[in-house]
Amino acid sequence: METSLQDEALSPDDRDFVTALASGLEVILAFDEAHPRMTLSEVASRTGMNRARARRFLLTLHALGYVRKRQRHFELAPQVLNLGYAFLSANNYRSVIQQILEDITNECGESSSLGVLDGDDVTYVARSSSRHRLMAITLSVGTRLPAAHTSMGRVLLAQLPDAELDAFLARVVLEPHTDKTITDKAELRRCILEVRQQGYAIADQELDSGLRSVAVPAFDANGRLLGAINISTNAARVDFDTLMRRYLPLLQEKARQIRASVS
Repeated sequence: METSLQDEALSPDDRDFVTALASGLEVILAFDEAHPRMTLSEVASRTGMNRARARRFLLTLHALGYVRKRQRHFELAPQVLNLGYAFLSANNYRSVIQQILEDITNECGESSSLGVLDGDDVTYVARSSSRHRLMAITLSVGTRLPAAHTSMGRVLLAQLPDAELDAFLARVVLEPHTDKTITDKAELRRCILEVRQQGYAIADQELDSGLRSVAVPAFDANGRLLGAINISTNAARVDFDTLMRRYLPLLQEKARQIRASVS
């Protein structure tokens, strides 16, 4: 009998858990938009490793071509993109969804994305951008945003079994990004359960002032969850009524196209 991935999940103290691999990935993930170049000491500080351990991992990653060294500083090398490409190429539905996202942008003039749940965040895995700037940060493939405060995140959280949703709510820290951000866990639970019932989510200026979005789940022909697709817009340009009457039905139709096209 085949064992599920959930059953296979290891804890760090399991004898099959490869600590060196986990630490190497931790070093890669320490680099981000705010920390594109770091010294050895900075990498050690961000990962919680001592300098000797961080140095070994950095030099190994350098030897493999994933990290570049420029005098005292380290930075990620373009070869790191191969790790992300492996995910995209293994999920060959992306080209179909990318075209559908572009169709959404062409039809309504707004940005549209596909996101997946990754820990407590939503990671963007496909995106069609409009000419409108929505947030202070640049949204692109690979961007991570807190699931609790985004429409895609709430759609994906609504798909979780009750036990996993309970675990998420127990550990998540709800930061007040704007004066509209939901920071009460009981209120967030009610919101997610409502999303589960109605099949869509709206996030109205909770993550960034002026950012309004709507999202629905995307499934393949076998009912497997692929992620969530959204339309994101500016609240000053698109009112709530337009979001519900025009954008939500458009998203729902595109979700049906995805289900009919991806097996």
